[in-house]
Amino acid sequence: MAEQEDVPEGTIQNVLEQETLKWVFVGGKGGVGKTTCSSILSILLASVRPSVLIISTDPAHNLSDAFQQRFTKSPTLVNGFTNLYAMEVDPTVENEDTGGSDGMDGFLSDLANSIPGIDEAMSFAEMLKLVQTMDYSVIVFDTAPTGHTLRLLQFPSTLEKGLDKIMSLKSKFGGLLGQMTRMFGVGEEFGEDAILGKLEGMKDVIEQVNKQFKDPDLTTFVCVCIPEFLSLYETERLVQELAKFEIDTHNIIINQVLFDEEGVESKLLKARMKMQQKYLDQFYMLYDDFHITKLPLLPQEVCGVEALKAFSQHFLKPYQPMLTEGTIEELEQRVSRLQQLLKEAESELERARKGKQPINN
Repeated sequence: MAEQEDVPEGTIQNVLEQETLKWVFVGGKGGVGKTTCSSILSILLASVRPSVLIISTDPAHNLSDAFQQRFTKSPTLVNGFTNLYAMEVDPTVENEDTGGSDGMDGFLSDLANSIPGIDEAMSFAEMLKLVQTMDYSVIVFDTAPTGHTLRLLQFPSTLEKGLDKIMSLKSKFGGLLGQMTRMFGVGEEFGEDAILGKLEGMKDVIEQVNKQFKDPDLTTFVCVCIPEFLSLYETERLVQELAKFEIDTHNIIINQVLFDEEGVESKLLKARMKMQQKYLDQFYMLYDDFHITKLPLLPQEVCGVEALKAFSQHFLKPYQPMLTEGTIEELEQRVSRLQQLLKEAESELERARKGKQPINN
């Protein structure tokens, strides 16, 4: 009995109750339902927090699809809410929108192309700078698939390497850059000090946020997965990388779980349930100190605010199959379903027989 009490509750209630949280990342392998989960999490947070912002950093934006509302790179109030905002940011094109090809922004854009990863780092820094000027109680990140997310967490070191490279160029070429800018009459805003100042400003912002990311009181990462081998492997890799980056994570959402609740007769579904159970057992064995939330596979997509709200109940209370296998109620339902199937088969057989009858003239 004591052991059961030690197992963390299979909900995300702990995230909602942690009032100090400022940043909530939702991530995992592609196609496991991250956007649906982050959208529902933001809806639930909006019920207990003064203001919530959900940001999609995945280039294949799905927030607009999930809420069935068009979002842009500026925070937009979600329909039906007074304190929930959403925005979609594409790190690879953000710089194009901020400054075009003129002036220092254009130079920085060109510079970005010469240092691998620094373009996304600078865009992310600009976005964080923007977000920090806004007064949101908590910010939810609907992240790109795992590889992109891990790169996002490496941005501070990427910027630092970029700065070091610029500094080495400065020491190597001396005042050549300054002479060239004066020769072409570009002005002080294009000078080396201005460029370095802007880069260092971005680095300061992202390092400040990075410190917050490593504070478990301010930041947590919710891993989303499905009960399959590749997803289990990817989740384990993600959890290990998060530990390396000192980012707190103690919640796993397992999506698309098949529950035997309607006397399933299909051999395929039974085989899938057996396979899923094997990986579910491994999840519970590997992450016995995590809050593991299991979500059922639905026959339809979860799109629109009402559908998201309806599905959110499974985030707050562990999902229970409607009927327990072997009970009188479950057996009665199975008999009823079989009778219905028999009736449909008899009707189909009757139609087939009529179709084969010769036509009497």
